[in-house]
Amino acid sequence: MKIAITTSSFARFSEAPLQLLRQEHIDYVLNPLGRKLTENETIDLLQDCVAVAAGTEPLTARVMDALPGLKVISRCGTGMDNVDMEAARARGIAVRNTPDGPTQAVAELTLGLALDLMRQVSRMDRELRSGVWKKRMGNLLGGKRLGIVGMGRIGRAVADIFTPLGVQVAFNDPVSCCGDYPCMPVEELLGWADILSLHCSMTGGECSLFTAEHLRRMKRGSWVINVARGGLIDEQALYEALADGHLAGAAVDVFGNEPYTGPLSSLDNVILTPHIGSYAKEARIRMETDTIANLIDALRAAGVK
Repeated sequence: MKIAITTSSFARFSEAPLQLLRQEHIDYVLNPLGRKLTENETIDLLQDCVAVAAGTEPLTARVMDALPGLKVISRCGTGMDNVDMEAARARGIAVRNTPDGPTQAVAELTLGLALDLMRQVSRMDRELRSGVWKKRMGNLLGGKRLGIVGMGRIGRAVADIFTPLGVQVAFNDPVSCCGDYPCMPVEELLGWADILSLHCSMTGGECSLFTAEHLRRMKRGSWVINVARGGLIDEQALYEALADGHLAGAAVDVFGNEPYTGPLSSLDNVILTPHIGSYAKEARIRMETDTIANLIDALRAAGVK
């Protein structure tokens, strides 16, 4: 029996997930490219595999049709946007994910990015390294209004971590309810928030694309953070809102096309990170261990193991 592991950095910090496979006498192949796979690369890697410990590669109906022996997709992460769930159900493929593993890591990253934006830390670091000694006036996080779009596990963790710092929190989510914080229509939230933080799934599901019109409804001088999914914000519209000063700054961890090489890279008032929301050692180890445990459990349930 063979499975594939497609995440690019799997087991870098602990052998425990791979040890689970060895204990079950399951052979595995790792992603040899060190990056997100394309459809064709996924098909090639998963040949003769009964399961995949999946990253963010496209697991489409076409991919599934090319892999008739595939029985289990165990996603290393929370989001399922890259998996065609309807196609998986129609083909009897079990799908699992790890909703708890990345929660604290993403919440802490969101806080760190917000503090960086408020005090312009990354910008002054770049300037100092280039020989410019300039003290830029920042803002306090305390007293600000945080608007959260998507109030699932991560959204709630973000709310809970910001609130003790004196931040007022409200949210928008058409699915989840959270009695601890007020819920607003997204149009109202945009005009209310000093900081807008996205923690929802892809467009067409629980979250809509944030267009130039949405960004213009935000307060002048406000900030936006996206550590959720690439494609949630119109990147060209975000560039224009930052370039003309309507938005004071933005922090973006996820992009429509990765690796990102677009115009946001030319701006000083944006923090760009390479999709690192879950990249805390403790979180990664838990996610990877949960991924393999889920995979083994699903194989047993399917009568394969």
